[in-house]
Amino acid sequence: MKPLSKPSHKSQQANAGTELTKEADSHLQAFAGQWQLQRKIIQSNGDEFVFEGEATFSWCGSWLNYQESGQVTAPDGRQLSAERTYCWQPGTSQQIDVYFEDGRFFHSFSKDTPQAEHLCGNDHYKVDYVFNQWPVWESYWRVTGPRKDYTMLSRYRPA
Repeated sequence: MKPLSKPSHKSQQANAGTELTKEADSHLQAFAGQWQLQRKIIQSNGDEFVFEGEATFSWCGSWLNYQESGQVTAPDGRQLSAERTYCWQPGTSQQIDVYFEDGRFFHSFSKDTPQAEHLCGNDHYKVDYVFNQWPVWESYWRVTGPRKDYTMLSRYRPA
């Protein structure tokens, strides 16, 4: 797996989503389909977990159902199955709104504002989306709080 690195905000803002279309629905259309997903989760103590799998964006009315599944390899070599589901919907001002599987709001982003934050109790989630090599794209999460302290880098490629 090619190393994942923190996005450069200068190039990100200059090029973010240049290949994505202008309407929120069209933004969603750009994500529809299957993606190969590679992820590194780096704990503050240096432990690194690696996820290999796929993500599928499938239409359900006017929104996309995001489902990912794959295998996580722990630092000690143990492998675990992992999966998660989100709902992506067109938001206001060409944003994409992301909801948890149970319908709770998670965050919003757009090609013009590819960053977001989410507070979960006292844990703080910050994300940067990077679209400057579309159709390959990345998300960079920094999660801090009393219960969590890690960085998560995800790279998506068309399957």
